[in-house]
Amino acid sequence: MTVEDAPGTATPGRSRRGKAAEPGRQDWKSWPHYDGAAAGFRGYWYPVTWSSHITGKPQPFTLCGERIALIRDAGTAYALHDRCPHRGVPLSEGDQQFPGTVSCPYHGWTFDLPTGKLAAVITDGPGCRLTGKLGVRTYPVEERLGMVWVYVPVADEEPHPIDSQLPEELVSHPFVMGGRIEPRGGNWRFACENGFDEGHAKYLHRTALWRLFKPMPTWNITRIVPKGRWIFRVQEEVHWEADFPGVGHWSNKRWWKTRPPKETFNIGNTGKADRIDPVIEAQEFPGFASLSMPGVLRIAYPKFIHYEFYVPVDEDHHRYVGVMVNFTEGWETLRFYAKYLGAVRWLFHGQFSGQDAWMVDVTDAPPEKLYRPDISLTAWRNLSEEEYAKKLAALPGTEEKA
Repeated sequence: MTVEDAPGTATPGRSRRGKAAEPGRQDWKSWPHYDGAAAGFRGYWYPVTWSSHITGKPQPFTLCGERIALIRDAGTAYALHDRCPHRGVPLSEGDQQFPGTVSCPYHGWTFDLPTGKLAAVITDGPGCRLTGKLGVRTYPVEERLGMVWVYVPVADEEPHPIDSQLPEELVSHPFVMGGRIEPRGGNWRFACENGFDEGHAKYLHRTALWRLFKPMPTWNITRIVPKGRWIFRVQEEVHWEADFPGVGHWSNKRWWKTRPPKETFNIGNTGKADRIDPVIEAQEFPGFASLSMPGVLRIAYPKFIHYEFYVPVDEDHHRYVGVMVNFTEGWETLRFYAKYLGAVRWLFHGQFSGQDAWMVDVTDAPPEKLYRPDISLTAWRNLSEEEYAKKLAALPGTEEKA
């Protein structure tokens, strides 16, 4: 397994000099920014919930360790720090007493939604001297893919355009989408690494109903290829069974499963397709699995693409956002929805993804001992380390705050 054009990526278990790894390699000291991102990387947009779930009643969320209240007013979604500065009561427990504001339920401290400034204190009358002098922090909000996205800044910088962070094909092509958003246990980094992990799907998901009639490889030879802001897993060899000396024979093949192909493939993970959706084919993905900052997974199948966004809540929890996209329009969307709601949502975003949730919740690393297929993990950590260093370098004075 090799990494192509990725400077600084070392083979797991070996140092850059080719000598046996030092004990420190068992931890994450090689990736200090990544090691320090237990509560997520700041300076990015994160999907929080479905747009339809945000109404005039404020709702609480935690994002990158920060308590945030989301509320909708006159069709626009707003995000504010979920704490009234008076006595620390959550604003998400309050309501709207005036248009364009939210009021704390305790004493009626009322905050302007666009700016967060204190607009009125109902129990102190119209002449309250604190009005306009205090406020709560607000966060940039955008709505894309049917979801509300919130930007968590490193300092007080203006956010980059959200479209520059989305998968390019979702910005430039029409599509239909189904998905699931749910809170999960485990750190977001474990979830992200699991999604891009080279080895787990072949073994962990061997019992998934989603793969009941399709074989999975036993082991692969894979290299990591950078392309733009993404890294791709590219399969050079695919092995469907193996004889392990002194142990025995092991195979993912079963008599009821389809016969695996002889060719090596890189769209989908169970075999070579006869036909690929023209939009997907036009993207010229080097491999079917790709990953970008701040933790966006893309799995390209012949007729659809599956995306996962790993949204950091705190050190021990994250929100799983999984969406399946089909690049179609018109009456064909009805067929997609029927298939997704009737089967895919429960088999793929349910039982199949539930196996991942189980592993992420019980993972406890570091310390860790990596093996050859973990080049997918170290390549991702290198990417995140390099990209975040660039981000901090573009924001003077923020290096020590991250």
